[in-house]
Amino acid sequence: MPEQSPPSASGNIGPMAIKRMDHVGIVVDDLAAATEFFVAVGLVPQDVVPVEGRWVDRVVGLEGVRVDVAFMRTPDGNGQLEIIKFHSPQYQSENRHAPANKPGIRHLAFVIEDLDAVVADLRSRGAELVGEVERHRDTYRLCYVRGPAGIIVELAERIG
Repeated sequence: MPEQSPPSASGNIGPMAIKRMDHVGIVVDDLAAATEFFVAVGLVPQDVVPVEGRWVDRVVGLEGVRVDVAFMRTPDGNGQLEIIKFHSPQYQSENRHAPANKPGIRHLAFVIEDLDAVVADLRSRGAELVGEVERHRDTYRLCYVRGPAGIIVELAERIG
């Protein structure tokens, strides 16, 4: 029997298309710096794989794709990042320091331990706070940090 999704607002029940979220892909200019940044956040590096060929050209809709992909996992093994460095074709970048309200994927969020230590470590590696470290009720201390390629990461430490 196929899996079913919960009833929608309209009351329809149909087969569930999504089984799980597999990963988030992030394109960067400096694969080593991005990998180092996410290791400092607490992700675990996996393999770095070169990818090229007609099949990837067709999937991403570009010609002559040649990339290196670094896979990183969350310590619990349930989440994965795919960090991608395009060697070709080249892309002429736009504003990498777009504000948090620009449409599109603007940040990734991680629950961490010892927010102050992680922020200090990231800042020593060139990352910058987007705003300030703040307290949300009696549940979290959190902040946004901007890392390589303008990536914004939300860090949240559970308190109380």
